[in-house]
Amino acid sequence: MTRRRATRRILVGDVPVGGGSTVTVQSMTTTRTADAEATLAQVYALSAAGADIVRVTCNDVEAAQGLVEIVLRSPVPIVADIHFQHRLALAALEAGVAGLRLNPGNIRKPEHIEAVARSAGERGVPIRVGVNAGSLDRDLLERYGGPVPEALVASALKEIHLLEDLGFGDIKVSVKHSDVPAMVESYRLLAERVDYPLHLGVTEAGPPPAGLMKSVAGIATLLLEGIGDTIRFSLTADPVEEAEAGRRLLEQLGLRERSGLDLIACPSCGRAEVDVIDLTQEAQRRLEEEGLPIRVAIMGCVVNGPGEAREADIGIAAGKGKGHLFIKGRVVRVVPEEEMIDVLVEEARRFVMEGAEARLAAADSAIEDQAAAEAAQVLAEQGDANRVADRRAAVTKAATGD
Repeated sequence: MTRRRATRRILVGDVPVGGGSTVTVQSMTTTRTADAEATLAQVYALSAAGADIVRVTCNDVEAAQGLVEIVLRSPVPIVADIHFQHRLALAALEAGVAGLRLNPGNIRKPEHIEAVARSAGERGVPIRVGVNAGSLDRDLLERYGGPVPEALVASALKEIHLLEDLGFGDIKVSVKHSDVPAMVESYRLLAERVDYPLHLGVTEAGPPPAGLMKSVAGIATLLLEGIGDTIRFSLTADPVEEAEAGRRLLEQLGLRERSGLDLIACPSCGRAEVDVIDLTQEAQRRLEEEGLPIRVAIMGCVVNGPGEAREADIGIAAGKGKGHLFIKGRVVRVVPEEEMIDVLVEEARRFVMEGAEARLAAADSAIEDQAAAEAAQVLAEQGDANRVADRRAAVTKAATGD
């Protein structure tokens, strides 16, 4: 087993990065963040494919507003990707993101960085110093003669020192390059200078299969040297492919264990009418005993659950006193609360034996209408249970300064 480089440990939400923690997989959504429903659907698909952390763009006020709903309902920590406008970083923090990615190449004013660092520090939110070869400061390009590894590392160190001078140390770092040898050398140089956790990636790797080969060549080389704490494949493809590739790479390198059960679960929010944590733990225990190769979702809300987790093979969306059993996002049965886990386990067995088409064909089509009516009733009774309107207003104020 390769001896991993010793680093500091940070927390992105509840996911540890660095400090000997398991190497994590990241990806980034391609939806408009303002479209919270579409973004959440992709976040759930990424989680089901193996992503531990998901980054979304926060490029305007509407995107920041969308983050309110996304953060509340995401099954994994959400990181906001910020360029140029520091106020959007403040708005993303107000929305409750678990991390920020700042690009030193386009957020340059010390007072802006100080404002973001102060707000992130108050909330315990880490910042990734995300250096990219394509957006280096002009003075660095002139000094080093181009986007060479030394220039990328100099950019990262400049930003790191600025954050450290502000008393902020909850940092991870990336120095991404589209050229594999340059990318590898950049991270090697950086690893000699800092003990912060490193986020590995070959930027703009392109479409598969060439993009996969470039990413594997760069990321695997460093991981085998013990360098790297979290990874992202940057492919011109469905981001689900990025998450799947990252997870497979870590498994092949012996850095993640293979598992027959792939369980995803929503966070508990104002709409949940059951204890989602207890329900998830019991489902995991029972399903692991079965040893079934299946992707299962446990959702705490009949309003959004089946749609958000439609990438799962089967799942339960729990409501008050009853749950909606769904297959590939389609509700096939409504069951009493006390029977939810038993029914879920039995359906998992049948799904593995018979397949999705057979199990969907066996379902009563009228159940979907019943489930939709129950979800509508819950929505009418609960209203804005998560105070989304108030949170959106606070995010808008942070983004605009009004």
